[in-house]
Amino acid sequence: MTEDYLTDDEQWEAVKRWIVENGLWVVAGIVLGVVGLFGYRYVDNSRNDRALRASLQFSEMTDALEHNDLSKSRNLAEGLIKDYPRSPYADQAELTLARLAVDAGEPKNAIAPLTQVMNNSKDSELKRIARLRLARVQIAVAQPDEAIKTLAEDTPGAFAALYHEVRGDAFYAKNDSKSALTEYKAALAGGDAGGVDSSLVQLKIADLTAPSAPPTAMVPAIVPSNKVKP
Repeated sequence: MTEDYLTDDEQWEAVKRWIVENGLWVVAGIVLGVVGLFGYRYVDNSRNDRALRASLQFSEMTDALEHNDLSKSRNLAEGLIKDYPRSPYADQAELTLARLAVDAGEPKNAIAPLTQVMNNSKDSELKRIARLRLARVQIAVAQPDEAIKTLAEDTPGAFAALYHEVRGDAFYAKNDSKSALTEYKAALAGGDAGGVDSSLVQLKIADLTAPSAPPTAMVPAIVPSNKVKP
């Protein structure tokens, strides 16, 4: 290397010339690196702070539900959807609004939030839960054909037995006993492992097959608590 043949003074002069020629770029690189590091930390801390605030608001919402403070629950749910629309808590808030609507005897108002979760949630399981609940709501508002269509537009996976049961409820609402019976039997074949209540499905089948009386099977609760099965 040429530098090996330079004297100490010559090497020092070369270093100084390099600093003069390139020092600005070195300093700029260091500054950019520091700014980038602090910027990343700021963004990361900001995200963590938002996640914490969303979590606390979600806890408040569930606590209000447990204490039957419906007005507070609704306000907190709407706030979660508005302030943290991309968080998983927004999906739970939509389901909460749907539940509150049904509990208030206004099932039609549950259609929009359930549709939102069904179409836009990033959680495939939650999307199927919303789809099942939407179908139940559609049956409750005398739209059994819409319920059948809703359930047809998806691959149920592990929810197959529940899909069969709710389809059976839809056919029952259409007075199509034969199709309802077929769906209930398919649901029963999945057993409790498929999420259905086998004893309830057996009662529905018994009602439909009773020789001396018209069917009296009852449609199950439209939108159950978030803490129980779909």
